[in-house]
Amino acid sequence: MNIILLGPPGAGKGTQARYLQDTYGLVQLSTGDMLRAVVASGSALGQEAKRVMTSGQLMPDSLMIDMIADRIAQPDCAKGFILDGFPRTVAQAEGLDTMLVEKGLKLDHVIEMKVDEAALTERITGRYTCKHCGTGYHDLFKQPKTEGVCDSCGGTEFVRRADDTVEAVSARLKVYHDQTAPILPYYRERGVLRTIDGMADIADVTRSLEEILQPSKV
Repeated sequence: MNIILLGPPGAGKGTQARYLQDTYGLVQLSTGDMLRAVVASGSALGQEAKRVMTSGQLMPDSLMIDMIADRIAQPDCAKGFILDGFPRTVAQAEGLDTMLVEKGLKLDHVIEMKVDEAALTERITGRYTCKHCGTGYHDLFKQPKTEGVCDSCGGTEFVRRADDTVEAVSARLKVYHDQTAPILPYYRERGVLRTIDGMADIADVTRSLEEILQPSKV
């Protein structure tokens, strides 16, 4: 089963991807992780990727497709993959489709996790964690039972991510709209795009995914 999960930062793609990995034995493929791994490998492809990165140029679509082709040929991808961060343009989507056809594969599902952007911004900017144990909290939705004291470890120091600001979230949403949203019509026309409510509770989002992936079991 080969899947693309789409949605802006904070939509919950990472949480659901971990569920899909654990449940279906799929492998989540991040283009950033793949680039670092292929460069570290020292292969011909890795040397070419390093040359492009060192020169400050954008990575050519053909190189990205070759890198993904190499990665999905590895044994751990035998049950399928979840693609994260690619494609971002129609040209990349077309190149990915061509490569998969050449390998006798296809995309089974492209799933958009749709969000309310105002609510998403509130969700992201309100979150913080215990500095000691990492337990997550939120200004509105999940505060410690005792103010200023972590429920899990009793710690009294909390931290927020530097990029969890209204300005940073707005910038990340703009990047998503500019770079990724344009491919939605491409997959819609091919009949593989489905949309679920990314603002629902985690369990409800998972249930919506299951209705798409295994409708007979829900």
